[in-house]
Amino acid sequence: MKTHSRKQLQTGFTLYELLITMLIVGVIMSYGFVSLGDYTRNSRMTSTANDLHAAFHLARSESARAKANITICASANPMADPPACGGTWDQGYIVFQDDGANDLQVDGGEAILRRHDVAERDVNLNFTNGALYFSYGPTGLGRGDVGGQPAVSQVIMCDDRGNVTAAGGNSAARLFVVTPLGRATILRDQGRIAALGGCP
Repeated sequence: MKTHSRKQLQTGFTLYELLITMLIVGVIMSYGFVSLGDYTRNSRMTSTANDLHAAFHLARSESARAKANITICASANPMADPPACGGTWDQGYIVFQDDGANDLQVDGGEAILRRHDVAERDVNLNFTNGALYFSYGPTGLGRGDVGGQPAVSQVIMCDDRGNVTAAGGNSAARLFVVTPLGRATILRDQGRIAALGGCP
C-alpha cells in the first residue's frame, strides 16, 4: 500500500523580493520626508504672515467702527495683564485702543483687542525700518509716524531656507507691506525681497 505525502506550499517573500520592496519604500519615504519638511515650513510661514495680516485688518476695521485710534505694537509680554509695548515682534504683539495721550502705550482702561504670543518656531521677522508699532486713526487710515517714531512699512519673514524659489515659483520668504494709508498685503516676490536686503 502506497502512502502519498502532500507537498505543502509555502507562501511569503523571498529575500530578493523583500530587499527590492524595502528599497522602493525607502526611496518613497525619502521624497516624502523632504516634502513633509517643506510643507511644515510653508505652514509656519503662512500662519505667521496671516496672523500679522489679520491683526492689521482688525485694527483698521475697528478704528473706523469705533472712531478711535487703534495701535498695533511689539510686546515682550503680550499675555500679561496689562501687556506693554516694547520688546521685539518675535516676542509677540498686541492690538489695543489707544485713547488718552496717544503715547503708543497701553494706559489704564484701554481695551486690548488682540494678543499674539511668540512667533512660529524658526520664523524670523525683520522689520525693515526697525519700527515697533503701526497706528490707525479714527478714519481707518494710518497715522504715519507718531511722536517721531517710524511706523511699520515692510516686514521680511524668513525661515532657514532664506529667500529661495519654492513651490509655484514664488519665494519661500514672505514680504508683508503696509502702505502709509494702512492697507496691508503679503507678497512672495523674490526680487523685491532681495532688493530690501533679503533674509539675514
